[in-house]
Order: sequence, then structure tokens, then C-alpha cells
Amino acid sequence: MNSSYALIQTLPPGTLDIIGDIHGEIDSLRQLLQELGYDEEGKHAENRHLVFVGDYCDRGPDSPAVIALVEKLVKAKRAFAILGNHELNLLRNDAKDGSGWYFDSQYEHDQEKFAPFKRANEEEREQIRSFLLTLPIALEREDIRIVHAAWDLPAIKKLKANEGRPLLDLYKEWHLATQHRLNEIKPLVEQEKLDWPHSLHHKHDIPPMLHAHAQKDVINQNHNPMRILTSGIEREAKVPFYTSGKWRFAERVQWWNEYDEATPVVIGHYWRQPHKIDRSVIGKGDADLFADIEPDAWHGKHQNVFCVDFSVGGKWSARKYDINTLHDFRLGALRWPEDKIFFSTGKKSSKRS
Repeated sequence: MNSSYALIQTLPPGTLDIIGDIHGEIDSLRQLLQELGYDEEGKHAENRHLVFVGDYCDRGPDSPAVIALVEKLVKAKRAFAILGNHELNLLRNDAKDGSGWYFDSQYEHDQEKFAPFKRANEEEREQIRSFLLTLPIALEREDIRIVHAAWDLPAIKKLKANEGRPLLDLYKEWHLATQHRLNEIKPLVEQEKLDWPHSLHHKHDIPPMLHAHAQKDVINQNHNPMRILTSGIEREAKVPFYTSGKWRFAERVQWWNEYDEATPVVIGHYWRQPHKIDRSVIGKGDADLFADIEPDAWHGKHQNVFCVDFSVGGKWSARKYDINTLHDFRLGALRWPEDKIFFSTGKKSSKRS
């Protein structure tokens, strides 16, 4: 099945509760919905609606249940949902760390790190894929914009210019165009592989800075509008760093410091913490983009971007290594336009300062 619809869609008017990345944490999702005042059918006494910012799956114990619940709420017109980079990986059949619940090729690899986790059967996989292909990349209206990783105006314009084209066809077209650019530096990348023949997945084999690898990653990321919107903008790092199971040479950019428009943007993706933690515990060796930003603060050039991902995707590490740190990983929601933050760990809210 392929999808043909608007990849940037308009949100109707009304009050919203915008929920961050869930990553298979079904219990946290149910707890948060209760804290927000929704019943099991997604109804709210004040007729509010939910918005999900993507990354429903991978790492956590029950990705199929999370996606099934999101689908139920969307089809009941109680919620809106967009695609994150993890859903895009699934649709492209690109198996990543933590996706063994869906991909057979990843199942054994994920046992040591993420088990136990519920697996999707063949019928569920088909239904999941069909549902995800109905979702847009971003939502907008006059007072709010919602995208998984980055509201980049040129990328948004390119998606709008291709309205009605199937998502996977469009991604493939942009991917192939990117590959042509990558062919120019391919000899340099291959030479670096000869000079450094070790696996980049081995944490203790620390590589030198591989500049061609960095250029490859930056080109692959920044020349595909769909990748920009779902996983951000990148640049060459100063030194290599190990994160999410691999040595990397390109780092994420705080694009919000250049966002110069008045409309507020809500994102997920970037693993914000409700308070400071040792990020290496959850396998993150990259720079903390929120190191100098208060956990409940808006950020960016005009203080009008808000990341609502409070690292619930790291709960697997607490269950496996240190159960006492479970409170460090929460599912969060931003209530709009009231501008209050709710957490799955309890009805704690903050006002924008």
C-alpha cells in the first residue's frame, strides 16, 4: 500500500494536549492520558484533543499496543498524529536498534538490550504499516506548528509543493538525488574504511575523526527534506562520539536558535530530561542540546520552540540496570494554549515563564 495525501496538514481549532515520543511505553501513555483527564476512549470532559508528535515505537516493551491505541484515537477523531523518524524507518524497511519487535532481522540483536518486548505478528505488521501511511509529517494552524524534529521552512515548502504524492515515492526520489551527491565523496569514505577497518559499532575501538564519513552523514541528512523534518539538521562534529550504539561524526544542530518566525513550534525527538542525568546511562554520548535550558522552558531565538520529549524512551535502561532511576524518564505533554506541562509520573504542571 502506498499513500497519497497532504504531508503537511492543517489542524482544526480547539484546545490540544501535545504528547511527546512514546517509544513503546504503553503504561506511561495510559498513565499520562489519565493525568490529562481522558477516558479509555479518548474522550475529555472539556472536549480537548490529543496530538502525538511521532516515535511511537522501538526500545520499549509494547510498541504494537502503543500504535494500536494511537490508531484507535485517531480513527475516533479524538487525536491527531504525525510521523517520527522511527516510523519513517519502519515504512522504509530500515531496521534500527530497538526495532526487533517488528523486524525479524533485528530480533536477536535486541534481546540483550531491550527484552522482554511484545512482537507484532504478521497481521499486526500489515495493519501498522497501513495506518502509518495515512499520517502526515507535520501539522499547523495560525497559533501552533507541530513537527517531529525541525520546522525548516525550505523543507516544509518542498513537501507542500509535492502535495498528493505518495510519501515513499517522494522519499525515494529525494534519497536517490542525495545518493548522486554522495557518489562524489564515496572514494574518500572507502579510503577511510581502509585506514580504519574496525566496526563503528564497537564502543571501545575509538576511531579518529573521519571527515568523509561526517560529510556523508551531513549530506544524507540535510539534502532530504523529509529527513530534516523528522530527524533534524546536522553538521560535522569536532570530534567523534558514541551514541545509540554507533560512533558518529556528525552532530545535531540547535535549529531553533535560527528560527525567526512568530508562530510557536512544538517538537519531540531530542531526548530532553526533566532534570539533569548521566546521559551515557541511556546510551547517549552526543552533546546535550538542552544543557543550558531549564527543563520546562521554551527555547530558541524567540523562546517559541518547545521540545516535549522527556526521554521516556530511556526507561528500558532503568528497568535493566537501575530501577531506582525510573523517575528520570517520563512521558510528557504540553497543554495548549494554556501552556502547562503534564507528566506520566503525576499531575505536575508548569507555566511558561
